[in-house]
Amino acid sequence: MPPKQSHLLSFTCLLKRVTMPSYTLTQKTAIGQFAGITNVKDSAAAKLLKINNWNVQQAVNAFYQSNNASTPPSQIETTLNKLFDKYRDNPKDDPDTIGVEGSMRYLGDLGVSLEEPVLLAVLTELEAPTMGELTRQGFVDGWKRLRAPDISTQKSALPKFRTDLPLASLSPASIFHRTYRHAFRLGLSPGQRTLPLDTAIEYFKLLLSPPALAWNTPTTPWLDLWVTFLTEHWKKAISKDVWEQTEVFVVKSLEDESMGWWSEEGAWPSCLDEFVAYVKEERGDGKGREEGEEMAL
Repeated sequence: MPPKQSHLLSFTCLLKRVTMPSYTLTQKTAIGQFAGITNVKDSAAAKLLKINNWNVQQAVNAFYQSNNASTPPSQIETTLNKLFDKYRDNPKDDPDTIGVEGSMRYLGDLGVSLEEPVLLAVLTELEAPTMGELTRQGFVDGWKRLRAPDISTQKSALPKFRTDLPLASLSPASIFHRTYRHAFRLGLSPGQRTLPLDTAIEYFKLLLSPPALAWNTPTTPWLDLWVTFLTEHWKKAISKDVWEQTEVFVVKSLEDESMGWWSEEGAWPSCLDEFVAYVKEERGDGKGREEGEEMAL
């Protein structure tokens, strides 16, 4: 009898290891967020998150899209829908959209200035399709994900946006990364595939200077050089590829301003190849070495 009991206990421990896999702290947090929003069990949450590469927002969207017809709205959804309705510009003809005037009223009530970068973070979290437009689904899903059903709790989410925007990171969970990527979409006009240069420069200034990320290092005023290069030398619209690769360049240049990571054989857009040459010329990179070689001759 004792051996059988021992065997049973060992099997139970083994079963737990199989059925209750260990997760990282980030994954556990994602499971808790997803389960809290959707009211599903942790095991189901983990399964859906794995399918969606542990992206909570993507997993939540997939969950509600697949269950849209049968899942009744939760209390937080009902509250958020009522709040959304309050700011609609044209309830009769466009019931699921907040237009320019409604967006300005909403952002004013939220305490967000149109001149500060946190505006872009808010629009990113709410999946705004363009500047001056909010959709019902993006508004409800975004604030529901952050568990902020009213103006008061939504205001409470802003300090984290402001704290995290200056933190350079390429992580999908990074507020800076998500905001930077979404800003390209916000800046496009209908039918456009590239950002007009003047528009792109304004977004660069907003996202890459305090109180957002400061793109400067001890010996290199990167943002000033970038704006001057774009204005005086590049003089072209900014494609999505250039926009996204610029973010990678920014993060790497903040880590190592000497550009020891740079390679001419790298798959960088020509815009950034030319910018590197411009920066080296402006900084006089290699000048001392070349002068030394001339003197030796």
